[in-house]
Amino acid sequence: MKFSILIAHYNNASLFKDCYSSLLAQTYKNWEAVILDDASSEDEKEQIKAIIAGDERFKFFENEKNSGVGITKSTLIELASGDICGFVDPDDAILPEAVEKAVKVFTQKKNVVLAYSRFMSCDKDLKPIAPFRSAMQVQNRDPYFFNYPIQIAHFVTFRKDIYEQTEKMNPELKISEDQDLYLKLYEKGDVYFIDDTNYLYRTHQGGISQNNNKSKSYEYFSTVVFNAMKRRNIKSINGVKIPETYPGQEQIFKLLEYQNSVPYRIKRKISITLQKLFR
Repeated sequence: MKFSILIAHYNNASLFKDCYSSLLAQTYKNWEAVILDDASSEDEKEQIKAIIAGDERFKFFENEKNSGVGITKSTLIELASGDICGFVDPDDAILPEAVEKAVKVFTQKKNVVLAYSRFMSCDKDLKPIAPFRSAMQVQNRDPYFFNYPIQIAHFVTFRKDIYEQTEKMNPELKISEDQDLYLKLYEKGDVYFIDDTNYLYRTHQGGISQNNNKSKSYEYFSTVVFNAMKRRNIKSINGVKIPETYPGQEQIFKLLEYQNSVPYRIKRKISITLQKLFR
C-alpha cells in the first residue's frame, strides 16, 4: 500500500528541513512526498529543490500563479499516486511511526475511509507545548456530525479512491478546506481515531493558518457546515428548519448549540462506546 504525503508550500523553505527530516525517519518505507509550490519566490523554490535533491520519492510541482490553499491542496490530491494520502504542512513534522500506524488501520479495517490522530502544539523551534486534547473517536454514520467542535484533526489520512467518489475538495475555499474534505469523506464510510500523538504543529508568525485567518475561519467553516447539511438533505436540526440559502455563521452555529448540552454529550458518549465494542 503506497502512501502519498502531500505538502502545500508557500515561502516556508527556512522551516522545511524539520518536515523533510521527519519524512526520512518514517518506519514505513513505501511512500512518496508530493510538493506543490504556490508561486513562492524563486529563492524559496530553489531552497526546497536543494533539500530534496537526489531523492526520487520527492516530487516537486509549481502552480503557474498564486492560487490559494483550496486549489493547491485539491491539485495535490490529483497529483498523488498513492493509495492513502495525508497532508503535512511544510513548517510542521510527523512522528516516525505516523505513516505506519495509519497504513495499519487501512490495511486491517476495510470500512475505514479516514484515520486521524492527535497533534502536539509546538513553539517556533518545534519544541512541544501541549497536545490537542479535543481529538477523540467520533460517532460514525451520524448525519448530524459536523466536526464542531473540532475532534477530527492532524494527522488526517484518507483513501484516495474513496475521495474520488466525493464531490472532492472545494478549490474556492481559502480557509476550512480541510474541514470540507473531512466531512465529505465522513459521508462515505467510517472514520477511525488513532489514539497517539503523531503530528507536530508549529506555531509561528508565518504559519499559513495562524496569521489573519482566524478572524475569517468561522465564516468559512460555517459555509462548509451549511453545504454539508444541504448535501445530506437535512431539512431541520433539533426541530429548527434549515434555511434554503446560507444565512450566515451566527445562525448556522446556533443550530448546533444543542450538541454542547450535557444530555446530548452523554448520549453521544454511550453511542461511541458501543461503536468501539463492535468495530
